[in-house]
Amino acid sequence: MFKKIMVPVDLRHTERLGRALKAAADLAGIYGATVCYVGVTSPEPGEFGRNPDEFAARLAGWAREEASRHGHAAESHAIVSHDPTTELDKALQNAVGETGADLVVMATHMPNVTDYIWASHGGTLAQHSGASVMLVRG
Repeated sequence: MFKKIMVPVDLRHTERLGRALKAAADLAGIYGATVCYVGVTSPEPGEFGRNPDEFAARLAGWAREEASRHGHAAESHAIVSHDPTTELDKALQNAVGETGADLVVMATHMPNVTDYIWASHGGTLAQHSGASVMLVRG
């Protein structure tokens, strides 16, 4: 049913992604799918690399560890954005096509008052993507 599962990750907060990562790994096992971990960075030096290539290498290493831990095929896809905060929704929409994902498994927060003002990233992706989107709370 699913061949490529895209999982957006923020390497600063991987400890908060546990349930979404497990859901993606379980679905990959059921369907024999590849999980593609997607990270967004800026061209400036950051916590996970002095440049986008170093960030991509860090993301790839993290993806290999996840694949080894859960026993599924994995790849990574690094996106460079000049303003990741404001361009995240569009970057993730583009990544669905660039990776060939047919399912996105994404961690999300419990809804709160700000969700009435600003749409959630997962909600926006579900509205504007051709892929199925699974939002995992917790």
